[in-house]
Amino acid sequence: MGGESLNERNKAIALMCMLVCFWGLDYVFAKDALEVLQPMNLLFLKYSVGFLVLLAIKLKMDRKTIVRLKDIPWFILCSLTGEILYFFCEYNAMDYIPVSLITIILSFVPAISIIIERVVFKKKPTGKIILGVLCGIAGVIIVIGADFRELLNGRMVGYLLAFGAVISWNCYNFITAKVSESYNSATMSFTQLTCTVLMVMPYALHTMPPAEDFTPGVIGGIIYLGCVSAGIGFFILVHGLKILGPTISAMFSNFLPVTATLFGWMFLGETIGVMQFVGGVIVIASSCVVISEKGKMEERLNDRETEPDDAD
Repeated sequence: MGGESLNERNKAIALMCMLVCFWGLDYVFAKDALEVLQPMNLLFLKYSVGFLVLLAIKLKMDRKTIVRLKDIPWFILCSLTGEILYFFCEYNAMDYIPVSLITIILSFVPAISIIIERVVFKKKPTGKIILGVLCGIAGVIIVIGADFRELLNGRMVGYLLAFGAVISWNCYNFITAKVSESYNSATMSFTQLTCTVLMVMPYALHTMPPAEDFTPGVIGGIIYLGCVSAGIGFFILVHGLKILGPTISAMFSNFLPVTATLFGWMFLGETIGVMQFVGGVIVIASSCVVISEKGKMEERLNDRETEPDDAD
């Protein structure tokens, strides 16, 4: 049983690594689209395409499971926190503080996750986990190469919005991890995305630009974002939260500045300096330490819970 669990965990980690590559490539495809579309327009269009992908996955993997009425408010809350509120805070923060500072603030997601686990669930992190999270934040700062003089130029509302994104993402992670105990990944991801599309639809359709603004490049970007990032990516994210839990899954968010920088170099002609390379190594190494240590900690907790049953 332990071997099966470890194998499932390793598969989930491999899929999450694939996911951060998908999401890192988002910046390349979203760049042109956001010159034509508002963020909520793009969110609606890519999730509408993703909805079709997840519908196919749902029909293939699980046609029988029906969401219980009492759980629908939880699915709506997942959509509000993980998609609508998160992107609202992140995108609007860009009007007040530089993107580099927003990225650094978002790297605190794993740290807040550990605090929530400690305060709410009484799970005490090891010293290696705390050190790994702090090193991960430092690595992100190096990759971004932020000028800390910008800290004094930012407006307070921008910082509040960015931290709002951190809190909303953590809420989404913990709620999804809890609700997924009763549903498989296909049903979870399909239902969440359905809620998101329905809630964003009225505003998105009202503000949608005319059809002639949709160039082949924009349409191609939407198809990629919908099929790969929103469809397959959303399924992987929910599966990762179900298998790995909120904190380990949150650690993978620190890889995004690394993959985004790499793809920016490959496709957009952006440069990668020595310090960015060093920062990337720090992020990857520290994340591996946290993922490994968190896995060992969870195994010890599971062993303690199963000891009385084994004795019987």
